[in-house]
Amino acid sequence: MALHAQERTGLVDLFARMSLIRAFEQRVSSLYRASEIPGFIHTSLGQEAVAVGVCAALRDDDWIATTHRGHGHCLAKGADVDGAMAELFGKATGLCKGKGGSMHIADPRKGILGANAIVGASLPLAVGAALSCRMLGSDQVSVAFFGDGAVNQGAFHESINLAAIWRLPVLFVCEDNGYAEFTDSSTMSRRESVSALGSAYGIAAAAVDGNDVEAVLAAAQDSVDACRSGEGPFLLEARTYRWQGHYEGDPQNYKPTEEAEAWLARDPLLLARSRIEAGGLAVADELDAIVRDTEDRVQRAEEFARSSPFPAVEQVFTDVHAD
Repeated sequence: MALHAQERTGLVDLFARMSLIRAFEQRVSSLYRASEIPGFIHTSLGQEAVAVGVCAALRDDDWIATTHRGHGHCLAKGADVDGAMAELFGKATGLCKGKGGSMHIADPRKGILGANAIVGASLPLAVGAALSCRMLGSDQVSVAFFGDGAVNQGAFHESINLAAIWRLPVLFVCEDNGYAEFTDSSTMSRRESVSALGSAYGIAAAAVDGNDVEAVLAAAQDSVDACRSGEGPFLLEARTYRWQGHYEGDPQNYKPTEEAEAWLARDPLLLARSRIEAGGLAVADELDAIVRDTEDRVQRAEEFARSSPFPAVEQVFTDVHAD
């Protein structure tokens, strides 16, 4: 599904957003390997088009809940780059004051309910947010990002069923990258596809090329509009591929070389760049400048994080319990 011609000028902006995520994730990967960042890191390299395409269809006051692989979603929804990097460094200037780290990064001020280390936990959180929108009488929409491995969790089925019964304004976005941690997802289920499960719960569903940011945006916009008008929920399967392993340092011995090479050739940034140049929306030098700008932005975020203090010991129990 392509965008209308008058909307295609937005592709340059989408490219810039994907470039920022790419630069952020590449730098975070390097920093983690150098033991500069504590905890654990799961990058979304190769999946940038899903985060950017979906979040471009959302308003600032819409909600998202994401996964352990959530940096890209947070940045696409508008999370501050300095705050995101500082959070990964465990610094007090981080989005969660350095207490959440990579797998628990959040910013409710931007509608980001947070990443989550529990597989499938984003779904019930997003359903709860959608229920709050209904109860408050707002026209906000909630989005749950999750991987294909989470489809085998009970939380997936319970969440979609409840959302369907109450017709809640929630968009379920499955980033189908073919693997559940280290296991080929096709060996774990006989389902035809993730999107095919929509009919089992009586909700609309669709599949989209998750490496084509225009296609993702168009599909997300249609489903978000439907949710906002009371026709939700909606299940969107975005077929994509993670370049790196389940976690930073995973040797990926379980991936066929030919498969990985084929997906690398369909780099979402390269696809967008080719379309931009072919359509005369920007020239190569302009796109190169965008990439350099995003790399510089990430470098400044790193400098900010390094110069920031760690949380004070006295703050260990703050933000733990509500007043």
